[in-house]
Amino acid sequence: MSAHYTKAIRGSFFDITAPADSPQQIMRQTRYLDDGLLLIDGGRIISLRPWDEGKSALVDEQAVIDYRGKLILPGFIDTHIHYPQTEMIGAFGEQLLEWLQRYTFPVESQYGCPAHAARMSAFFLQQLLSNGTTTALVFGTVHPESVDALFSAAGRLGMRLIAGKVMMDRNAPDELLETPQDSYRQTRELIQRWHGKGRLGYALTPRFAPTSSPALLAAVQRLREEFPDVWLHTHLSENQQEVAWVNALYPERDGYLDVYHHYRLTGRRSVFAHCLHLEDREWDCLRRTRSSIAFCPTSNLFLGSGLFRLQRCWDKGVLMGIGTDIGAGTSFNILQTLGEAYKVGQLQQYSLAAAEAIYHATLGGARALDLDAQLGNFNAGKEADFVVIDPAVTPLQRLRYGNSQTIFERLFVLMTLGDDRNIAATWVNGECVWQPDNKQQEVA
Repeated sequence: MSAHYTKAIRGSFFDITAPADSPQQIMRQTRYLDDGLLLIDGGRIISLRPWDEGKSALVDEQAVIDYRGKLILPGFIDTHIHYPQTEMIGAFGEQLLEWLQRYTFPVESQYGCPAHAARMSAFFLQQLLSNGTTTALVFGTVHPESVDALFSAAGRLGMRLIAGKVMMDRNAPDELLETPQDSYRQTRELIQRWHGKGRLGYALTPRFAPTSSPALLAAVQRLREEFPDVWLHTHLSENQQEVAWVNALYPERDGYLDVYHHYRLTGRRSVFAHCLHLEDREWDCLRRTRSSIAFCPTSNLFLGSGLFRLQRCWDKGVLMGIGTDIGAGTSFNILQTLGEAYKVGQLQQYSLAAAEAIYHATLGGARALDLDAQLGNFNAGKEADFVVIDPAVTPLQRLRYGNSQTIFERLFVLMTLGDDRNIAATWVNGECVWQPDNKQQEVA
């Protein structure tokens, strides 16, 4: 008996079928179909079954989109990235605070220009899609125009994207500062314009505590109370100099996280990037409030900020996803980012297994964003976002992949040796939106 579907896709599939609270639980919930059939109706998954079992549901076997020889994963989820910093990725020689002053703020000053914001939004989204990323939590700039441009472009693609205007009223160049009153008004207008439109979501985005006065954080709190289903996206304990600065700016608070917690900015849908230098009480607060962390390994290594403690994250029961953190991060590619995450773990005697890494980049990331009911695996009813990977596109990859015996070995080789060349197609909302032979031209 045939099922109602609009697209049928054949290939090898790997996912994690349910959220996990330990690496061991992840392993018990992996699913691998060497020859599977995915049925989609519009933008939703109808079923994933073995080919021999599922083909009886087909109306026409000739119409199946055949990706045999490829590996299909849920779309990658990037839980922390700055789209305006795309154009200054790979900036030399500084650590966080100096890097912001020398490179980041000058670049971000351009995004009050709608035409520039539109050009860079298109380029940024193409970079995401060409690297297999289908959902992202994104910083704009202080300019509302930066967010309007990004949401407009993402909406045309049908992407699930969460973004927000930076909120910042001190300790930055004058041309990037705003008053708390203007920040509140402009952010409120953006929420009303974009939040919940299609697959778009709004994130309140105070840059970080050093650029936020108490009055600004009070404005963020007011917006969070008015719009309780929006996200909160900021930075936390990335750099030891930054932590000391926050303690000096907010001596009445019990540490960095307490600045945010005092203004009721912790909680479900609150995502804190980095979290390298947390105290035990801060880990406990994150767990208790169900706040989430974005682990950004390439950025942390590039800026010399420190090593994220993967084992502590599991031990404390704190939700976590993977972030590229462009442009301190050095690659849009989640596979490369996972390879660096493995090295961060190795430096602390923690061996990040491939299944766990893929979990953090898919269902774990969705859970960190409070979207695991919509995204992250191939369960029936989920949104049809996925990436098609050619696992062996170079001679070295072919040699090493051919010597791998299990899907877990092959996934590890992919995250160690893989990059954007391995992305064969990216599907968003049940449609193929990127593949190498139809990619859009780069922004001049």
